[in-house]
Amino acid sequence: MSPNMLDMIRFDDLETAFRYKTDRELKFAYWLFKIVGNPTLVKSGKFFSDLALRLRLPIAWLVKPTIYRHFCGGETITECMEVARAMEEYKVHCILDYSVEGKDTPEDIQAALDETLRTIHNAAQNPSIPFTVFKPTAFTTEHVLEEGSLGQLSNPEDIKESERFRQRVETLCQTAFKLGVPIMVDAEDVKFQKMIDQVVTEMMEKFNKERAIVFNTLQMYRRDRLDFLKESYEKALAGNYFLGVKFVRGAYMESERERAARMGYPDPINPDKPTTDQMFNDGLRFSMEHLDRISVFCGTHNEESNRLLTELIDSKGIEKNDPRVWFSQLFGMSDHISFNLGAAGYQVAKYLPYGPVRNVLPYLIRRAEENTSMAGQSSREIEMAQKEYRRSKERKE
Repeated sequence: MSPNMLDMIRFDDLETAFRYKTDRELKFAYWLFKIVGNPTLVKSGKFFSDLALRLRLPIAWLVKPTIYRHFCGGETITECMEVARAMEEYKVHCILDYSVEGKDTPEDIQAALDETLRTIHNAAQNPSIPFTVFKPTAFTTEHVLEEGSLGQLSNPEDIKESERFRQRVETLCQTAFKLGVPIMVDAEDVKFQKMIDQVVTEMMEKFNKERAIVFNTLQMYRRDRLDFLKESYEKALAGNYFLGVKFVRGAYMESERERAARMGYPDPINPDKPTTDQMFNDGLRFSMEHLDRISVFCGTHNEESNRLLTELIDSKGIEKNDPRVWFSQLFGMSDHISFNLGAAGYQVAKYLPYGPVRNVLPYLIRRAEENTSMAGQSSREIEMAQKEYRRSKERKE
């Protein structure tokens, strides 16, 4: 066997992957993924959770000890820090993600801004929190983002609100810059993304002069994102700033295709998964070829893409813990990837969602739906949790 084969990252070391979990937590994970792997149960759960939210029924007693406990760090930053410290022991960092969705009143927007600023200040004081993140839709109305992306802002109040959105984003990015904390801007629906891209590019021009502080997120299931990456690189060269790029495959495929069909414009999503996989990996290759200008944040549960990035790191002869290259997975998923990468010395962080149970419920339902629709995701999690639980029990007997 060649030295390169010997050095390849292993994702089948389940003892390393689940070392931080108790036998009880492993058994719980097994049963949870059994449930979210059942489309009928997930569909029913979505219906009843939507109904409970509309009727303002008490649901925290049911959600918090089950799906919330597995996929979220807590309701507050303080609760999340307990989780972050526990994972740091195993060389896995955390990124606190305030996952409150669907609120756009001035009061809600201000509350989201204040909370996100708190996450930036918290990250500046905690080495276990290497990045901060926010959803752009938390900081203005969907109407303004959509009209702004179409270049159709004409109403004076909409124009003022679009400027307020830009100022809110700048407040976050400027704070992150002053405190030296990289900040990632999540991707949104295609209909919102053009305006977001414009604002994020402006923030990079301001705050990425010395290194990548502001990161844009590219959903590589979009047909145009690889070209957009290359265009963004050329802009960064011309503007003499650094490009921060977070790669994900994407989160809104079904709704994007439905909207395109309904409104009669070309489907913005790649025709199939192999095409998306190829684009994702080509994006990694392009970025690693230009690491002098691009910082990479690889957000995926795909083993092949994670392994490819480790190989690209090795081929470039850079350190495994180079601060320009990060791996990431969601909390509660793909621990076999995260913890084995951390144990091998790579820079890896778990996205750790938090917030009040009721407000985070839409995020949790989306996680359940994604696990149901992702071929093999739930079955893989079930198999690994069961296998490690049995191994742990046998070792203790």
